[in-house]
Amino acid sequence: MRPSPHHAHSARGLLGALLTSLVSLAALLTTASPAQADTTICQPFGTTTIQGRYVVQNNRWGTSATQCIAVTDSGFRITQADGSVPTNGAPKSYPSVYNGCHYTNCSPGTKLPAQLSTISSAPTSVSYGYVNDAAYNASYDIWLDPTPRTDGVNRTEIMIWFNKVGSIQPIGSPVGSAGVAGRDWQVWSGNNGSNDVLSFVAPSAITNWSFDVMDFARQAVSRGLAQNNWYLTSVQAGFEPWQNGAGLAVNSFSSTVNTGSSGDPGGPGGPGGPTACKVAYATNDWQGGFTADVTITNTGSSPVRGWTLAFTLPSGQRITNGWNANLSGASGAVTASNVTHNGEVPAGGRATFGFQGTSGGAFAKPSAFSLNGSACTTG
Repeated sequence: MRPSPHHAHSARGLLGALLTSLVSLAALLTTASPAQADTTICQPFGTTTIQGRYVVQNNRWGTSATQCIAVTDSGFRITQADGSVPTNGAPKSYPSVYNGCHYTNCSPGTKLPAQLSTISSAPTSVSYGYVNDAAYNASYDIWLDPTPRTDGVNRTEIMIWFNKVGSIQPIGSPVGSAGVAGRDWQVWSGNNGSNDVLSFVAPSAITNWSFDVMDFARQAVSRGLAQNNWYLTSVQAGFEPWQNGAGLAVNSFSSTVNTGSSGDPGGPGGPGGPTACKVAYATNDWQGGFTADVTITNTGSSPVRGWTLAFTLPSGQRITNGWNANLSGASGAVTASNVTHNGEVPAGGRATFGFQGTSGGAFAKPSAFSLNGSACTTG
């Protein structure tokens, strides 16, 4: 049916024209109002929105067996995953959450498609929940195309394999290893008959991580699989299951696309570009809980107009409420973005926010912070 048997999106590529129409129709028929906790979607191409800015999609296209997802305010969980398909062929589906445009369905307020040359940074965070009794990958997909298209199959797909369970492998063949965004990866390259695929496979499972999408986009450019005048059309975090998959979860997801310089946020509501920064993280902890007061200092020479701070909470900690920031993700990978009154931070100035949470075991602080995609000092 296709030149290579190992990648989910090839089946969609071969039936691109038909599926574009089907998905567009399904999105109109099954898109719900913004998700409340545990909204259940079982329609093959059913979608909903969360946080007023991301789309969650069931996206079952490789089998007729039932798949259902429970959508929360920060992600989703697969609750039913019937049937299995051979692990040397395409998987059953790609349930996922995304920022951008997918088969004409664009997330609310997205800046995508955006030309790579105009993107200063694209900070993102994702936290996954895994199971062992299944065959699947946890894949973060980055889609690139020479045109700002919002429909159909893009020219190049970058896959970041956070985890894989079972006898599965990326499209193509291994082409070596690379250090990207501070981690080591096994790199695979190939074509599924409709688009090029560049895959970065983690040597061991990554549960949660904050990184800059542009680090991987630049890898595609350096390897001749994209150009700087191409467009980033969407970023997506989800799973490709071949067998079973119930219980797999994207616990939290965030994605921001920063265009222009730090003085040009690239559109209303969009955080500014990278900047020099320092973060003070003051806590008060007790058995079972804690509070954190966070101070961001702009140590650069230009003002920051709009900010997003990314960090990872240590295992066992969970945010229950916060103040002076919009928080995305309650545990694992977390992002905090400005509210109206503290969005502009002058050179040498500060912005503060805080939150309360629960904790288990020995209390610890996050080890690293990044502001608009740039690492901050701490202290």
